[in-house]
Amino acid sequence: MFATSSQRKYWTFSGETELAQLRKEANERYIKTHGTKINEDSWPDYFFTVPEERVLCRHFEFLLKEFCSRFQPPMPKYVLGTSLCYFKRFYVHTSVMDYHPKEIMLTCVYMACKVEEFNVSIGQFVGNLKGDREKFANIVLGFELLLMDKLHYHLTVHNPFRPLEGLFIDIKTRCKKAEDIEKLRKDAEAFIEKSLASDACLVFAPSQIALAAILSVTSREGINLDSYVTDVLLEGASEENLKNTIYQIKRIKYMVKAQEPIARDQIQRLQRKLQACRNQDNNPESDVYQKKMEEMFDDEEENRSRKRARYEEEEEAETRELLGV
Repeated sequence: MFATSSQRKYWTFSGETELAQLRKEANERYIKTHGTKINEDSWPDYFFTVPEERVLCRHFEFLLKEFCSRFQPPMPKYVLGTSLCYFKRFYVHTSVMDYHPKEIMLTCVYMACKVEEFNVSIGQFVGNLKGDREKFANIVLGFELLLMDKLHYHLTVHNPFRPLEGLFIDIKTRCKKAEDIEKLRKDAEAFIEKSLASDACLVFAPSQIALAAILSVTSREGINLDSYVTDVLLEGASEENLKNTIYQIKRIKYMVKAQEPIARDQIQRLQRKLQACRNQDNNPESDVYQKKMEEMFDDEEENRSRKRARYEEEEEAETRELLGV
C-alpha cells in the first residue's frame, strides 16, 4: 500500500521548491568536487547550471517515453511509469554531469521491466535499439547495481494507472450520473501520461493523480462529480481533509498544465557541453572508466583465486585428517 510504502516515506517531497533545492545541491556538489583544476570564473561556461540540467533531463525523459512507446513486444503503461519514476528519482540527488542521462535512461527502463515482471531478456531489450547492441547491453548491465544503489533499493513504484482503474470501476458502480465514464478512459490515461513529464510522481500520491485525471476530463465534458467525491468517495472525511484533497487536486492540475515546452534548440549545445564536463570515471567510453573496470575484474579474479586456493587447502586438510596421515 502506498500509505506505508518506501515511495511515500523516502521519495515523496513537499513540492517543486524542495526538489529545486535538492537538485541545486547535487549540482553544487559536483562542481565543488570537479572544479578544483578550473578557474572559478570559468565555472558558469564550463559546468551545467541547474536550469540546463533540467532541460537535458526533460529531453531524455521524452526520449525514454518514445522508446517505451515503440518497444516490441508492446510495453504496459505501468512499466513506462516506473521507468520515469526511477529516472526522476536518480537525478534528484545526482547531477547529469556525473552520469550521462542516456545510459541511466536505458538502465531505468530495463530495471522497470524486471521489477514490473515484464519479462524481456537483455538481448530482446537491446534489440529495440539501433547501433552497437553489445555495447548497449554492457552499459545497461554495468549500471544496474549503481541504479539500485542510488535508489536505495526502493524499487517498488505505485503508479497512478492502477488507482485510475479502481476509480473507473467505482464510478460506474456508485455514480449514476457518470454511467458513460468509460468513453473518457483514453483522455484520463493521456492526463496521467502528461503528468509523468512533470514532477507530480515525486510530490503527490498516485491516487491523487488518478483522481485529478478523472476530474479534469469529466469537467471538460460538463460532467459534475463534486457530489460523488464529497459524499461517496470521501464519505466520512473531515472538512479539513476535504479541503486538503481539493487543494492537492488543483496543484496537480496546475503542475500538469503549466509544463513549458522542452527547449529543443538548446539540446545539441548541451550535449556538446556535457561531453566536456562529464565525469570521465563514469563514462563507459573513456580510458579511465575502462581501466577502472579492468582493475575491478582483476581484483575479483584475484579474490576468486584466493578463495579457491583456501578451499583446496581446507579440503586437503580434511582428507589427511580422515585418512589419519
